Amino acid sequence: MYSSLNHNSVSDGEYQKLPFQRGVKLLESGAVDNVLQVGFHLSGTVTEPGNQLYNEAEQSHKVSISFDRCKITSVTCNCDNKDIFWCQHVVALSLYRIRKAGSVQLRVPISETLLQMNREQLQKFAQYLISAHHTHVLPTAQKLADKILQSTSEINLLAGAPDPTAGASIDDENCWHLDEEQVKEQVKNLLQQGGYYDSGKQLNSLFAKVREMLRVRDSNGARMLTLITEQFMADPRLPLWRHQGTPMTDKHRQLWDQLGLLWMVVVMNPSCSKAEKGFWKRKLEVWSEMDVCPPEDADARNNMNQGHPPANQGAGPSGSQLRTIFSRAIDACEMNWNNQHLQNLINRPNHSNRGQRSDPSCFDSDSHPLWSEHLPTACARVDALRSHGYPKEALRLTVAIIRHLKKQQKDLQRQHKYATRKSKQRKQSQNSHYGENGDAWVGHPLDPINMILDTLLEVSRKDSTYGSWPARLRSRSESEASSSGSQHPSYQHIPVPGSNADETYLTLAYEVVLIGLGQQRVMPHGVYAQDKSCKAEEELIAKHREIALDPRLVSVLQKQATLLIDGGPSSGLGVPIPPQSVPMHSFGHYLFKVLLQYNQNLAYRVGLRAMRMPAFDASRGSDTGMNGVLAANYPRWFVLGHIEAQQCELAACMLSAAKDDVNRLQTVLEAAQQHIHCSSQLFKLAQDAFKVATPSDGPTHAKLLQATFKLGLHVLRITLSNMNWHRREMVRWMVKCATEIGISALVHIMQTWYTLFTPNEAAQVVATTVMSPTTAVQLKLSCQQQEDLNAHARKVALKCAAQDPSSCALCALTLCEKDLMAFETAYQIVVDASNGAMNSTQLFQIARFMEHRGYAVHAYRLAVLAMRNLTLAYNQDSHPAINDVYWACALSHSLGKDELASMLPLVIKSVQCPSVLADVLRRCSLTAPGVGRLQDGKRRCFKLLSYDHAPLQQLLDATISAYINTAHSRLTHISPRHYCDFIDFLGKARETFRLAPDGHLQFMKLIDDLKIMYRGKKKLIQLIRERFG
Repeated sequence: MYSSLNHNSVSDGEYQKLPFQRGVKLLESGAVDNVLQVGFHLSGTVTEPGNQLYNEAEQSHKVSISFDRCKITSVTCNCDNKDIFWCQHVVALSLYRIRKAGSVQLRVPISETLLQMNREQLQKFAQYLISAHHTHVLPTAQKLADKILQSTSEINLLAGAPDPTAGASIDDENCWHLDEEQVKEQVKNLLQQGGYYDSGKQLNSLFAKVREMLRVRDSNGARMLTLITEQFMADPRLPLWRHQGTPMTDKHRQLWDQLGLLWMVVVMNPSCSKAEKGFWKRKLEVWSEMDVCPPEDADARNNMNQGHPPANQGAGPSGSQLRTIFSRAIDACEMNWNNQHLQNLINRPNHSNRGQRSDPSCFDSDSHPLWSEHLPTACARVDALRSHGYPKEALRLTVAIIRHLKKQQKDLQRQHKYATRKSKQRKQSQNSHYGENGDAWVGHPLDPINMILDTLLEVSRKDSTYGSWPARLRSRSESEASSSGSQHPSYQHIPVPGSNADETYLTLAYEVVLIGLGQQRVMPHGVYAQDKSCKAEEELIAKHREIALDPRLVSVLQKQATLLIDGGPSSGLGVPIPPQSVPMHSFGHYLFKVLLQYNQNLAYRVGLRAMRMPAFDASRGSDTGMNGVLAANYPRWFVLGHIEAQQCELAACMLSAAKDDVNRLQTVLEAAQQHIHCSSQLFKLAQDAFKVATPSDGPTHAKLLQATFKLGLHVLRITLSNMNWHRREMVRWMVKCATEIGISALVHIMQTWYTLFTPNEAAQVVATTVMSPTTAVQLKLSCQQQEDLNAHARKVALKCAAQDPSSCALCALTLCEKDLMAFETAYQIVVDASNGAMNSTQLFQIARFMEHRGYAVHAYRLAVLAMRNLTLAYNQDSHPAINDVYWACALSHSLGKDELASMLPLVIKSVQCPSVLADVLRRCSLTAPGVGRLQDGKRRCFKLLSYDHAPLQQLLDATISAYINTAHSRLTHISPRHYCDFIDFLGKARETFRLAPDGHLQFMKLIDDLKIMYRGKKKLIQLIRERFG
């Protein structure tokens, strides 16, 4: 108890290092010596062997222990151990006294020995004692002597003298030794680590130790919890979080939740007196009134900032203020165990009302006692009974609570069926039941379902007999630690006293989890509460899954599943339920997989009902849409991504299970399309189903593949107008799925492409993939089949090009190249689109493609159309379209002088940049590219074009004019740092001017004009004169 933390929370290697185990080894190695017991005081020497590996010498430690009425009340050891618990040396000496009692020298208390001495012996005793320890006790001895010699001193006024070996008085309280300073120091250090270095695990172990102390009714349990709480309240991060308005970390919040729950356990002790409760209540109220005390609702401040009231505001006596983490414990101080029915229930094993008339809320139809208190509160009573060492009473109360839940479930179902028969009352009945369930049991801070489950599973363990069970009840932390191991515990059926043979503690445990998980509950406010609810559900399902099924449990499962489906608004699987209800996807997925082995019809009923998304289903047909409905009416769903993923997993599991049943497959498919509103999740569902339908090591499941194909079509339809970032992947996957099915599926998506794809997707992905050789090989198409399929693809490509020529025209030309008529149609689409649908860049791109394919005339026509749409300003000398201009002029030049003569006026009109015009001029004065060489390789002679004649004369004049205009434009806003660049510009202009007969005169006139017009720029004019005269 006092030599280590919770043993179940450590590994075998760590267990051997615990002080208790190390103390056992010291005892067994003979390290304990010089053991002497004087009255109630035990002393001895413990020699710890050295370690040659680390050059550690052997050490001897003097240990002393005081005990009183079977409790060690004080320990002392001169080792340097700084820990909450006793060191291994104290353990070794204590075990020596227990195991080797005959070897211990026993002496009466020292006061009794002194009574047997005369005056001379007493004087000798005192002097020898002082002489042996004069350096330590001489000052104290002299001080005592001085006081004794004073007749009026306090010592002389009191009768007798203290004796540390005589033990305490019968009226004195005795408790186990606990080093309070070490408790404070260790908790403080663990909190400072902030969740690192397993500090959270260590603090949970301290909480488990408190429960262990409470269970053996050790008063140090509450004392230790008080010390822990004081350090929690002194945590320097609390005011920081409050000042910044930020919530504490989830790990830290979970520790606070455990702390608040432990205080409820303490104050609900059945043996606790009214005075003790008053003492604890005052202490809790002091902590609760501190500004830094965390609120009961972890999301309280965030909810108030968002306009939502805290979920638990106003509950209990302290409802006028924000409830704190201790509010439940303060409220619990007002609770008592005086109810006569409760006392009979927990203290009388066979309590019933047979032969008597009594309140029907206290007994069921079989005369079994019921306990109808608010479930979390009732389960808090169970926790208190277990924690304070009343396991049998806790078990009886647990059974009564479950029987009440079962009775309540049947009553609500009966009321719902009665109400639905009366159509006039149906709407009223539905509305009245919406808020009836109160607190959600799953994710509740008191964790009621888990508490009941642990209580019942503990008595059902195969390694536990009912007689020995009460002495070995484990805490919740211990149960979690044991369940985290690789080997699941084994359980057995133990009949409930007074019940029929089919009702056992194990069947009740199995059933109560189903009832708890199936409860209709509203989505809580705040990220912490929602995340906690999801994790609590997963934890319960995991623990429930560990229970091996047998015929009894299968019967319970089927009965409870049916009750949940027919349970109406009180059941999460019932009809109807409020839109803000927590979806049942995880629970439904678990039930479906288990029920599928025993009752397929029931399994699919549960799965289909659990697939609902109430909040989103309520928005169907609404103009605001799903997100709008959530934002307008309900708290923000921070766990929406997790919920949608669970919904997708449920649907995927059901689709996979129904792969060989067409009717069920269609039903599941329709349900998925109706209830899954997230397109990404629908697409993931389709992908998962496709993997199942097309296994790599087995035959294809055609029915599931068809269902997957339909689901994919649905995904494409809903994402066509509302684009998704997975959209391109969706389109490629759809074509892959259709190809896996065959020609009919490919033809279908091409015939209905406008409802599934954008023109760009249909042309770039669908038509291109269909016409690829890989598709033909995969489908093993004949030549005729391939040609028919290609014809469909070309039609799609042409329609796409007509709708979106800028994106699809080039692709259509590529796909239609082998069909002359289709190719010309695509070409005409591009020509018609040149009036505005396509810009010059797109036209030039297609024109280059045409030239590359050998359609030079078509390319020329498109280049003319592109040039008409082009505009290049005087300062755009690095525009990407410049290369297109060069290419268009080169193409025109290669086709002949007439084509060049038609192109150059368009160039002059579209291009105002002089450097580009000058380059075009020089390129056109050379031999045309591709011209001048015969097919036999011999050269042909062509007369070069002259600058003095058309068409280059017109281009030369335009280039000179562009240089003049650009010079004036550049000088309008020129800065001195650009003067050198301008001089270089004029140098290039002079080279072009010289190509004209009077170019020199024109250039000098430009220079003179610049000198006159910009004479204020003296430095520039000086540079011009130095360069050009």
